[in-house]
Parts: sequence; C-alpha cells; structure tokens
Amino acid sequence: MANYGTILVVDDNTSIFTTLEICLDGVFDRVLTLTKPENILTTLRQEAVDVILLDMNFSLGVNTGHEGLLWVQAIHRRHPNIPIVLMTAYADVKLAVRGLKSGAADFVTKPWDNHELIRTLKDAVDNSTEVLPLEKMEEEHVRKVVDKCHGNISKAAELLEISRQRLYKKLKK
Repeated sequence: MANYGTILVVDDNTSIFTTLEICLDGVFDRVLTLTKPENILTTLRQEAVDVILLDMNFSLGVNTGHEGLLWVQAIHRRHPNIPIVLMTAYADVKLAVRGLKSGAADFVTKPWDNHELIRTLKDAVDNSTEVLPLEKMEEEHVRKVVDKCHGNISKAAELLEISRQRLYKKLKK
C-alpha cells in the first residue's frame, strides 16, 4: 500500500523515469517527473510534494554536480521542509559531502540498488516528519475541540467523552 505521498523526480534522462516509476510503484501514491530543473519551483507551487529525487547534472558534458547543488539551495529557500535526495552517476565522497552540507537529505549513485533507493527515500520522508509526543498531541486535540465549541466546556467535554472536571484538569496542564 502506497503511503509516502508524492515524489518529484528531476532528471534529464527520460529512461530513468520509466525505471523509477516501476521501482517506486506501491511506495509513493504519485511519481511526478521533470526533465528540466527550471520547472521545479513552478511545480512545487502547484503540487504538494513529499520528497524530491534530484539529478545533479543537466548540461551536456558537465559532471561536476554544481547544478544540482544550486538547485538544492534554490528549493530550500522557498520550500525548506521538502527533503531532497541527490543522485548522480559521477559520485565521489567530496560531492556527497557538499550535497549534504547544501541541505540534501541524502545522496544515491546511479546505477542504484532498488531496495537501497527506496529505503533512502522513505528515510528522507520519515526524518522530515515531526513526531509529537502523545501528551502534546492530546493537548492540541483538546484545545481544538474547546475552540470548536467556542469555549463551551460542557459541550467540549461531551464531544471528548470525558467529564468537565477531567477536561478542566487537562486544560490546566
């Protein structure tokens, strides 16, 4: 069952898209693809994206990874909460470190291992999602119910299926 939302894959090699759509089927609800990084920011304004898989090289004959690093910075200026996983066929340790320092969540090399790629993408999404303590979630829920009831404690207690006294105690915490 797909539960990791939407992934945006940006690569100038369209054959990568077919491979990734097959690999990621059942992991993500939607796989969006772009061949030109210039369209990333427009796409992010139009679509809710949970993770980006971004190639690092787009110009013919260039394999420095510099383009990908610039796009990581541009994306994070406008969408700092979307994790980005970089990918390239021209990998080295220095490039991976530069990518991580630029704000990328992780780094994969082409050709990739399907299971490792899926794990990396899932980790990127999971690590970007804040997990609240149960007590904090309960507190937020109680406050929302009280707000929904416009401060009517009796009505809020009834909706929460607790006594008014217990609701007062929860509100004082």
